[in-house]
Amino acid sequence: MSDKPGKIYIALISVHGLIRGQNLELGRDADTGGQTLYVLELAQALSELPEVAQVDLVTRRIIDENIDPDYAEPIETLNDKLRVVRIDAGPEEYIYKEHLWDHLDGFADSLADFFRHQGHIPDLIHSHYADAGLVGSHVANILGIPLVHTGHSLGRVKRRRLLASGLSTEQIEKLYNMSRRVEAEEITLATAERVITSTHQEIEEQYEVYDHYQPDQMRVIPPGTNIKQFQPPAGNELDDPIFTTLTQHLTEPSKPIILALSRPDKRKNINVLIEAYGESEKLQQLANLVIIAGNRDDIDDLEQGAQEVFHELLVSIDRYDLYGKVAMPKHHKRDQVPMMYRIAAASGGVFVNPALTEPFGLTLIEAAASGLPIVATEDGGPRDIIGNCHNGHLIDPLESATITEALLKLLTDNAHWQQLSEQGLAGVTEHYSWQAHAKRYIQLVKPIAQRDEFLQRRPVERTSQVYAESAIVSDLDLNLVGDDVSLQELIRLLREHRKTTKFVIATGRRLDVALRLMKKHRIPEPDILITSSGTEIYYAPKLTPDRAWAQHIDYHWTPHKIRPWLDEYAGLERQPKSEQSRFKLSYYIDPDIADFEDIKRMLHQEEQAVHAQLAFGQYLDIMPIRASKGMALRFIADRWQIPLERILVAGGSGADEDMMRGNTLAAVVANRHNEELAQLGDTEGIYLAEKPFAAGILEALEHYQFFNHLKQQKALP
Repeated sequence: MSDKPGKIYIALISVHGLIRGQNLELGRDADTGGQTLYVLELAQALSELPEVAQVDLVTRRIIDENIDPDYAEPIETLNDKLRVVRIDAGPEEYIYKEHLWDHLDGFADSLADFFRHQGHIPDLIHSHYADAGLVGSHVANILGIPLVHTGHSLGRVKRRRLLASGLSTEQIEKLYNMSRRVEAEEITLATAERVITSTHQEIEEQYEVYDHYQPDQMRVIPPGTNIKQFQPPAGNELDDPIFTTLTQHLTEPSKPIILALSRPDKRKNINVLIEAYGESEKLQQLANLVIIAGNRDDIDDLEQGAQEVFHELLVSIDRYDLYGKVAMPKHHKRDQVPMMYRIAAASGGVFVNPALTEPFGLTLIEAAASGLPIVATEDGGPRDIIGNCHNGHLIDPLESATITEALLKLLTDNAHWQQLSEQGLAGVTEHYSWQAHAKRYIQLVKPIAQRDEFLQRRPVERTSQVYAESAIVSDLDLNLVGDDVSLQELIRLLREHRKTTKFVIATGRRLDVALRLMKKHRIPEPDILITSSGTEIYYAPKLTPDRAWAQHIDYHWTPHKIRPWLDEYAGLERQPKSEQSRFKLSYYIDPDIADFEDIKRMLHQEEQAVHAQLAFGQYLDIMPIRASKGMALRFIADRWQIPLERILVAGGSGADEDMMRGNTLAAVVANRHNEELAQLGDTEGIYLAEKPFAAGILEALEHYQFFNHLKQQKALP
């Protein structure tokens, strides 16, 4: 314990990566990135507080001729209250975190011995990431001291991203030891007195699915920002060479800059900003639009998702004839970004983040620290940031009109712009500087370190499952949408069982249209979202697209050959562009003129390997032969290791038919499209509900005793 009365001794543990007191090798590999910078800056900020007696930043000692000898020093003193402590564990050479699991018990024993031999032990341990969480749990239990934890990322969430990237369950286990990581996270949650997160959304959407989740255990403290690096304009920004680079393709470069900065990722929703700008003559008169979307030499050399984003952006620029008004510089360096913010602020501009999902929003804090008012999505982190800093406006990322309205407020009212700029600068200093972070942190942990505050744990029930055990799948139209009272009861049930049961929405609608409808009816983001009639799959909490599925269905798919035939077919009319996508051609069909079976015969005669689908008697979708809602569902079931017999599918139209056939449990709601689904009434294992919409789904759950059946199976030896 600390030998200085009233002051506490804190040990921060960050096992993996290359950590030292100066010249961090950020980006050297995946293990030496944001987390290493975070723990070092946290340690430095804590060591400056008068309430802190000592801070140890504990990591693994590495002796390797391929890296700097700094990492072999057992103790590195950074100031009179801060040191880096390196513990021997496993091989001497540098290894990645995925290979550390067998050495963590030894790390914990050696660390406990280190504290004992020095004659005083910490008042508090704070672990970072799953590997340090396991070490911290062991040491805290051995020495009888409290543990605080920060996850940085979680195994259950990362597994979704890895599945979406194309890796199989077996590959994920082999490469990432995912089961061990998830179990380490469960042990850490079972031990820790407090868990610190960056946002409330992180708690609600990520930690809540863990067995040892305790609501009273969670606290939100946003990470600190280096406000010395991001500062307001000094007055000469428009003379900087970066200004010329940003504005060289603009006809009137002196106008205020609407700035967007993000990866070229569909979830960042950049195109809606161009649409808002393109549809507003007033915005075009007032300001230029500058989009920084990564670095590129040739768009065709980028990965498929980025190519699609740039294609959308370029088409929108051309559609609205925004040449000379919009700039998309091809290259930039990270150290140029602070100046870009200052240039936008100096021009009287605005920073915009229109992302569909934004767990935190570091760019918003950087913009605020640069004196730049912000317009940001109402999802996740931006709510907290604008709530704390009062420096901008929240917008609906699915409605371009809300972006236009917010931008016009800022660009037409200089006093309002100035007020938000000043409030942002003050808010960042108060809430998001490292000094502010450290003060809130010490207020949280000091009562725990001094044994004045203890977590009152609630009983938990272990699922013993790394993967989900079951799933409920439903369409949006004619299923979830139509009876809001029953829908809210269904949502309550889904939340109650979310640890063991995945919630899947399968819709013919495009992603953005589906999200808009879900928001209107207060339908929470599902665990998995199948859109565009089964041609796209997305995973929560960041709407991560399943690239493996896209590669799988891109098989003999030649839409450029199919489209001319269908465009000339009597009784077919192409649906709006909003309903078209990379793997789906959508038409309105007049059944009195066009014959569905004849269309399928024609496509097969032309040797087109496609899946043709009719829904609600008036919508025709043509997709790759491997794509459908049913095929997408089976792809997901295989990847998530959910037996089809434990998947309940609720359908209402012919587009849902192949999800309901086979080994799934199936239900057809009473408001079904009778002609398309009439033949399913004779199919064994398909329940025809007497009630419509969500009430029909609730009826089916009761009919199958869905949740009771799972409990009975779980209770079996």
